[in-house]
Amino acid sequence: MNISIITVGKLKEKYLKQGIEEYTKRLSSYSKIEIIEVPDEKAPEVLSEAEMIQVKDKEGERILVKVPADAHVIALAIEGKQKSSEELAETLDKLATYGKSKVTFIIGGSLGLSSQVLKRADDKLSFSKMTFPHQLMRLILVEQVYRAFRINRGEPYHK
Repeated sequence: MNISIITVGKLKEKYLKQGIEEYTKRLSSYSKIEIIEVPDEKAPEVLSEAEMIQVKDKEGERILVKVPADAHVIALAIEGKQKSSEELAETLDKLATYGKSKVTFIIGGSLGLSSQVLKRADDKLSFSKMTFPHQLMRLILVEQVYRAFRINRGEPYHK
């Protein structure tokens, strides 16, 4: 299986980079994984609703250019379905079983994802009703994908 994670913005925090590097290294024995960063749209701290939509649309255009046409797209969105680790593992297993070898996860910027990106998504996944920094979500997602592969292989994982 080929896993891509398309994400908005450059990762600056060393501790997050180290965690992501650790899990991508672990994942390499199960799957090919690629993290694709697209530039975030520069915007003032306070935005009107129209300006927020404009920022998300520009970031969305950058994201959609990177999405392979044959990929199964899972957008991380607060309005998405919440799943347990076992349910995510089952989702990835079913995709592999039914010939969807390219899975692309999308993490939006600080304002979320554009309506165009959400329309392109085959699934929407929420990790919580809480809001997390989009940079931290990269680490959480990579860890959960790694955990999913461990579950699917019947290998031990930390509960």
